[in-house]
Amino acid sequence: MFEIIFLIILALIFILVATFQDLRMREVANWINFSLIIFALGFRFFWSLFSESGFGFFYQGLIGFGIFFILGNLFYYGRIFAGGDAKLMIAMGAILPFSLDFFVNLNIFLMFLVLFLFIGAGYGIVWSVVLAFRNGKGFRREFSKRWKAHRKLSFGVMFIGLILMFLGLVEGAFFGLGVFVFILPYFYLFTKSIDNSCMVFEIPSSKLREGDWLSKDLIIGNKVINKNWEGLTKAQIKQISKKFKKVKIKQGIPFIPVFLISFLVLVFLWFRGITGFF
Repeated sequence: MFEIIFLIILALIFILVATFQDLRMREVANWINFSLIIFALGFRFFWSLFSESGFGFFYQGLIGFGIFFILGNLFYYGRIFAGGDAKLMIAMGAILPFSLDFFVNLNIFLMFLVLFLFIGAGYGIVWSVVLAFRNGKGFRREFSKRWKAHRKLSFGVMFIGLILMFLGLVEGAFFGLGVFVFILPYFYLFTKSIDNSCMVFEIPSSKLREGDWLSKDLIIGNKVINKNWEGLTKAQIKQISKKFKKVKIKQGIPFIPVFLISFLVLVFLWFRGITGFF
């Protein structure tokens, strides 16, 4: 039990540091995630070295690391996570195997991912609503512009939603689907309006950092610096600083707090004896 408590405390310390940095700077330094991986796997190795149960504790950590390495890269290249989020997800793989039984650990992994997805969805909605209120005028202007541009398509989708809700009076399963389809245009326009009106900031080019996202492509001479998911490189920042005094960048929602909340809930459930949903 001591070894699990140590891993939990270790993870909480690193996730708290990452959360503070993400909220303050909208980025997580690589040393935080890499150090967590090294400390977690290193502790597992030396604990196993002197443990009567052998190296199962270490091997389970390696397996978890491998599984979450795949998940982290899928989330990153699927453009769901930024780099810091993906690396922390990978690091969690070295922490979460609490058991010597692979199938118990697999249930723990699934429980963490389910918690992460549900908590992340709620967190994202709340954060977006707060941003909409804080940037009320700009958000309303952007939403109105998008609504006018997509009004016919939106009405068509909403009409389909109404039909499905009507069918739900006969077969209940259709009603929930109808509600989802009906609100889908509002949700899409809401998120796109938030993205363009509340997450784009103009900053001095001297304050650009590696990994920052451009809000639009920049033309420098006969070269184009494209906005992309990987963000700016040091060489690109140097080129931009020579040409532009200010540039517009896009900042995402700080998502590391979702890791903290999900991990705390997981630990609470684990101490209550709940090791999975299946």
